[in-house]
Amino acid sequence: MSSLITDEEIRDEHELVWLENVEELDYVRQSLDRLPTRRGKPAYHRDGRMIGYAQLSPQAKASRSSGTFRRRVFWLLPHDRDNDPEGLYATGAPAEAVDPRTLMPGAKGSKTQRSKGSGASRLVT
Repeated sequence: MSSLITDEEIRDEHELVWLENVEELDYVRQSLDRLPTRRGKPAYHRDGRMIGYAQLSPQAKASRSSGTFRRRVFWLLPHDRDNDPEGLYATGAPAEAVDPRTLMPGAKGSKTQRSKGSGASRLVT
């Protein structure tokens, strides 16, 4: 869940790579995945589709126990608003969802009125 992602966990992000035009999306889901590399497109093993991913700086250190790197992956499920505007998330958004316009490397992003299904893109407090 995005609310559980800490600034410390994403401090080594160097770049966010988008596979789709996020200007057209009200929200994306984000998670921290354990991946074998700092860079490159990760394998995707969820329903739905990958929207983007983070690439880490060369200074990012692997986990001592697993040798993997924690990187953010951005994704959507088939029942999310972009595919089903009148469905489950016609209003509201999943807990791990954020407005992609608020994302930057090292910044976990925020929910906005737009990501919550209210149209305008004011930040939600």
